[in-house]
Amino acid sequence: MSDTPNTAPDAAGTAPGMPIAPASSEAPDSNRISRYGWHAIILMSSAQMMSLLDRQILSILANDIRADLGIGDAEMGLLYGTVFALFYALFSLPLGRLVDGWVRTKLLAICLAGWSFFAGLSAFAQGFTLLAISRLGVGIGEAATQPAANSILFDSLPKGRRGLAMGGLGVGLALGLGLSMALGGVAAEWWDNRVAAGGANFGFAGWQFAFLVAALPGFPLAWLIYKLREPERGAMDGIKTKPDPAPFKASAGVLGAVTPGTNWMNLWRHDAGAKQWTINLVGLAVIVGFCALMVQVTSDFSPRPPLDFGAVSISPHVLQWSVFGFGAFVVLNLFQNFRLTDKPTFKVALNPSLLLLMVMGGLQTAINYGVMFASPQILIRQFELSMADVGLQFGLLSAVLATIGALVAGPLADWLGGKMGTRGMIFLVLLSLGISPFFGIWTYSAETLSDFYLRYTVFSLILTLWLPPTYALLLGLALPRMRGIIFSTYLVIMTLLGQGLGPYVVGIISDQNGNDLAAALISLMWVCPVIVALLLIVLTRYGKDEASMLDRARAGGEEV
Repeated sequence: MSDTPNTAPDAAGTAPGMPIAPASSEAPDSNRISRYGWHAIILMSSAQMMSLLDRQILSILANDIRADLGIGDAEMGLLYGTVFALFYALFSLPLGRLVDGWVRTKLLAICLAGWSFFAGLSAFAQGFTLLAISRLGVGIGEAATQPAANSILFDSLPKGRRGLAMGGLGVGLALGLGLSMALGGVAAEWWDNRVAAGGANFGFAGWQFAFLVAALPGFPLAWLIYKLREPERGAMDGIKTKPDPAPFKASAGVLGAVTPGTNWMNLWRHDAGAKQWTINLVGLAVIVGFCALMVQVTSDFSPRPPLDFGAVSISPHVLQWSVFGFGAFVVLNLFQNFRLTDKPTFKVALNPSLLLLMVMGGLQTAINYGVMFASPQILIRQFELSMADVGLQFGLLSAVLATIGALVAGPLADWLGGKMGTRGMIFLVLLSLGISPFFGIWTYSAETLSDFYLRYTVFSLILTLWLPPTYALLLGLALPRMRGIIFSTYLVIMTLLGQGLGPYVVGIISDQNGNDLAAALISLMWVCPVIVALLLIVLTRYGKDEASMLDRARAGGEEV
């Protein structure tokens, strides 16, 4: 694989301040989407669909996996959230850097084929260890998906249609969510009732067969994306960027800079001063102390038996908070690496609105992942549905609702942006996340199946409105050459707070309260006032922070 890109920018890990090449023409004024743009939307949305399909299918299969492997809700939360989140968060950074420097279409195709392989590997799991390894591999492969897809679409569509592009990605996520449940539930039950019941199960349980079925479509899709033409970076913004001379070297540099242990070599190699060393070591001590405290608190709240990894046994709470601490230290190392190697990106990344949106997205994602982790199991346990029924009813309903929401939210975000500027997009996010917790509490208090579905329909439609405008707002605060690494930074924070904590917190509350997942979800809604407060701050300052983006980059040495 060559280290020479066809069109790529500089980013973290290369010489700071590389000038952006002047555009040969102004950014396009037309809002017309080209045939290539529609083609890119379809393929990027399909990649998002496969990403969520292979990630989310664990939730519909959780009860059968628990029964076969003899583990609890907290351990399933670790598999669904924490184990996946660790490697997803860590590798999103070097892969996000590679998005900013190499051929994005080829990178996404390679990663898609890789995570499809590891998703299929889950079918051969006979215990917690191999299932954890397969989740690890899926997490690494999927880490490039959103940075690559967002970057490709921002360079394929006019500025005024980017809300639609983010809505298209939302449709892909919705379809992946629905298919994960429908396909997982139907495939598993068909195998158990038809094949295994006939004595020809070939050594597979239904949940293992479902993993195989979910993994297979990723390979032909990877080939189609590999053949997609790479769009010209920055052309839609009138800011074309020079090719990156060594994207793989820079990507490896980012991985070494953020990984605990090798990060100190990075500090030494870049002659970090006493202040940077102090920040790093004091920060590490604070993270270790916080995680040790949380191990004690959660162990006292919900005692769990140790997990066996061969000859080694470890408390699930120790594993959970070790992963969280690892990720928090990665974030600290990332910002220090920006400071040492790419001051323009460092200055842009410290934009207050950008940081607030990242934290807000992480907290809301904790609720979203908690909902999608627990809802299928609530339907099975509380309302006594079969896996196939849950897959067909809840899975397809979720897919339809999320698709409608994404199709509405994307164009609505564009329309509000045209009428009110970015404040219109922020109002849309505030509306969605400000009222959704009330409908969430209402939904998970339902006592009948029909009431649950009716309430969930309203809750889901409201909740789907926040993501497309949030992504557009986030990426609007980054220069084209920084979009991959900035979005990867968001993914790390979002994954730590969202997927790393949401399912785990729901799981331990459920274990402690007699396996009551509905009550655990209602408890999680108490984070919503914090989300609203962060959005109100963003509303007051986003315009000023957006206007300061180029000045921040220039202050770091960028020639724009």
